[in-house]
Amino acid sequence: MSTSWEPLPSTYRSKQEFLASLPPWRRLLQKLNWHPTVELKVQRYELEQRKLQMRREDEQMRKEDEQRRQEDEWLRKLDERFDELSSKLSAILSSSDTSSIPPNATPGESEM
Repeated sequence: MSTSWEPLPSTYRSKQEFLASLPPWRRLLQKLNWHPTVELKVQRYELEQRKLQMRREDEQMRKEDEQRRQEDEWLRKLDERFDELSSKLSAILSSSDTSSIPPNATPGESEM
């Protein structure tokens, strides 16, 4: 193992280039102590959990919307049925008013 230090360039284009410039024992230590990787995994896990939760909520909302649509359709059909029955009842009532049975004729009226 070499313990000599080479001057590092002032800027690196990527993390891989920085790690490539380190001696092998430093690269090993860097891998062992690289905390942001753990943090990134935790953040990725949190994002995946949020995404799953959002999908569940979306699915629940879709089910509720479908249920509301079915209820609306049922209420619309029920309303149409009530309108139909109301119009039939109105027709029956109006026809009974116009075609009322005349009062019974008295025996004296028929002789005249």
